[in-house]
Amino acid sequence: MTLTYGSYLKVDELLQLQQLQSDPPEHDELLFIIIHQTYELWFKQVLHEMGKLRSNLSAGETWGSAKTYRRILTIFKTLVSQIDILETMTPLEFISFRKFLASSSGFQSWQFREVEILCGMHSPVAIELQKSVPQHYQRLLERMQEPTLWYCFIEYLNTRQHQLPLPVPTHSEGLIYSGDEQLQEKLADIIRKDPEASLVSELMVDFDEGLQEWRYRHVKMVERTIGSKPGSGGSPGASYLRSTLHRSIFPDLWAVRAHL
Repeated sequence: MTLTYGSYLKVDELLQLQQLQSDPPEHDELLFIIIHQTYELWFKQVLHEMGKLRSNLSAGETWGSAKTYRRILTIFKTLVSQIDILETMTPLEFISFRKFLASSSGFQSWQFREVEILCGMHSPVAIELQKSVPQHYQRLLERMQEPTLWYCFIEYLNTRQHQLPLPVPTHSEGLIYSGDEQLQEKLADIIRKDPEASLVSELMVDFDEGLQEWRYRHVKMVERTIGSKPGSGGSPGASYLRSTLHRSIFPDLWAVRAHL
């Protein structure tokens, strides 16, 4: 059989994956499903890129790391812009099918938890939610044993003869690495003297800022749609999302500004 656009992309199968739960069907549920399926596809791509990025960093490849970081940053800008589409749906339009979502919740997205884990953030509550699906739960446990972006960045610096101690987790919940003022002073010296390391460090700050922007837009969208109500399936909703705001994943790269 000749390979075509449709067969290569599995378009027929793809278009069958939007199964509305509302009865009678509510117009806006299709948009809701497509947006969230698209998010999961982008999360898959981000995880794919993170694998390459960590390999590039550990191998000391500046330009490969920079190119991959820029791609991830562009994806996150796309994630943020998709919220604009979702916000064309009014609260009343969402309420019209919300009850049909039952216990499903975006809080259950295991791929986003994978992204968080590789960023050095652990959420035991969110991970425990995956126990009902053993393969997802096991995947998150395996991810927790993998090197984080910060760990790989320190490896990158060491390939450039900067001789920094590899980071050791100091927390099991939240951001697993603590800020280190002595490390910040060393990083400031590296940034002043090593232009390539400085470039990579700024791209990491860009990524950190992009992740925070995504969190901010996400929480404002939830507040705009359901206010202070609990999320679908009894998840904490906006109250939990607010607690994640302004949480940097590379605190040393923000604090280093005071040492320059």
